[in-house]
Amino acid sequence: MRRVVVIGGGIAGIQASLDLADRGFEVHLVEKSPSIGGHMAQLDKTFPTNDCSMCILSPKMIMCADHANIKLHAYSEIEEVSGNFPEFKVTIKEKARYVDVKKCTGCGDCIAKCPVKVPWEFEEGLVKRKAVYLPFPQAVPRKVTIDGDHCRTIQGKKCGVCKKICQAGAIDYEQEDSIVELDAACIIVAIGFELMDASVMSQYGLGVCKDVVTSLQLERILSASGPTGGHLTRHSDNMEPKKLAFIQCVGSRDAHMHGYCSSVCCMYATKESILAREHAPGLEATIFYMDMRATGKGFQEFVSRAKQNYGVRYIRSRPANVQLPAGGNGVLVNYETSGLSGESVTEEFDMLVLCPALIPSKDAGKLAEILGIDLDEDGFIDMPDMARPVDTSRKGVLACGFVSGPIDIPDSVSQASAAAARAAELVDGGDR
Repeated sequence: MRRVVVIGGGIAGIQASLDLADRGFEVHLVEKSPSIGGHMAQLDKTFPTNDCSMCILSPKMIMCADHANIKLHAYSEIEEVSGNFPEFKVTIKEKARYVDVKKCTGCGDCIAKCPVKVPWEFEEGLVKRKAVYLPFPQAVPRKVTIDGDHCRTIQGKKCGVCKKICQAGAIDYEQEDSIVELDAACIIVAIGFELMDASVMSQYGLGVCKDVVTSLQLERILSASGPTGGHLTRHSDNMEPKKLAFIQCVGSRDAHMHGYCSSVCCMYATKESILAREHAPGLEATIFYMDMRATGKGFQEFVSRAKQNYGVRYIRSRPANVQLPAGGNGVLVNYETSGLSGESVTEEFDMLVLCPALIPSKDAGKLAEILGIDLDEDGFIDMPDMARPVDTSRKGVLACGFVSGPIDIPDSVSQASAAAARAAELVDGGDR
């Protein structure tokens, strides 16, 4: 049986699916969101080349959707897995979109008329979306979804506007979840990561100081498709900041939170400081860091370019706390200078960006239980055999991308191709 189930539709899951499909395997790609793309779709640029993120990702998303050997199960979850390699039985729950995807054209008329607004997950809560929505403009599949938790009609209240406006007749308020059962030889897990809730570290002021944002929120602010159209502004007064600060390792490399390094923060903070300077000429960017971990190809040169060409200031210090200035706009950052003196300094910035720990997806624990695989002490999928770096503790279940441990995009893609090759090797009898 040459059928593989890939769980997770981010860049790692997409790459693994494409590699397997090109080898002639039948691939079922399961993604919990209404669209594939993952966190990479939220990024403006990628380091160290500053190439457009969506320019890299969109073609792969479209190839994935159009490939004859790939079946997309968007807005779906794994319910149950039984059996053993090479005869797994997988149960997939396809959640109700309350929209007939065969009829929906993605025109957006229903979105324009919907009266309900809720925080937009893709935009990291910076703006609101409608109860009927596309996850983001380049969504694949380009089909709208109705948020049943906020739709007035589904909640038993009067509305029905989207059904009246839809000329294709795609709205179906009575739609229910459906179950798909299939056999598979291998399973690849690529469910990615999420950001730690940095508001639990109250000393940094997230959620209290209006001009404190997370690094992923800044990505959306800098993006041309984001809520500000790519114009760098701070939330308190919509003014362009002149002094911008980053705090690294918020919750990571911390014995009380997450002891591991999140791998990508040093580099994406450098990237965002360069982009911010390009969006706001004359801006002064400061990065507070513990250790500069620029270990990849071209990474150290990228940091040197940020210093020399863009005037980015690197201060080796972990700030103690953040306070509101007397005027209420911007932030006051308290930190100690490096060196023997350790002088205490309070400096004012117009805007502060927190770089939170990147943690395993919240679904990792539940999925590991369903799949019968082990997690390590940090909650990542355990890969016990160094000689088989994409194998989990259960034969035929493989893992790639951030769910296996902190990793950047190029390494996630490489690991995804390795997982696809390993699955093909197992199925074709190369390693029993």
